Amino acid sequence: MLQGRRRRGRRVASLGVFTAALWLCAGGLFTPPVAQASTEGCGGRLARTVTFGTGEVRVYKSRNQACAMTVARVSGERRRMTVSIQPRGGAPVREAGRFTRYAGPVTVGAINRCVYVKGSVGAGSGGSGWILC
Repeated sequence: MLQGRRRRGRRVASLGVFTAALWLCAGGLFTPPVAQASTEGCGGRLARTVTFGTGEVRVYKSRNQACAMTVARVSGERRRMTVSIQPRGGAPVREAGRFTRYAGPVTVGAINRCVYVKGSVGAGSGGSGWILC
């Protein structure tokens, strides 16, 4: 009799663990990712624009994030573009490649933190220094 209760207790415990794991997996399917690249650009308001000869870096600020993207002055042919944003005290987040219109967006958490942005299109490049402080 005692052995039957132990088996049933183990089955109930393993069923509970399985149910919890299933809920965690299903919950992960329906929650949006924290940071993701988007073809729509950055969310928030345009906070600063850093211009240079071949393009510009646009910096957007929302309540808890800062986002940057490099936009070419003339779109069309593929050329080397980069964008980088770094919160003060944190590691930079960057994207680089050969694009036709823009590089990015790249996003960092920046609640009450300064950020440093850099971008380049072809041979031209620009940086901001510490902004949004």
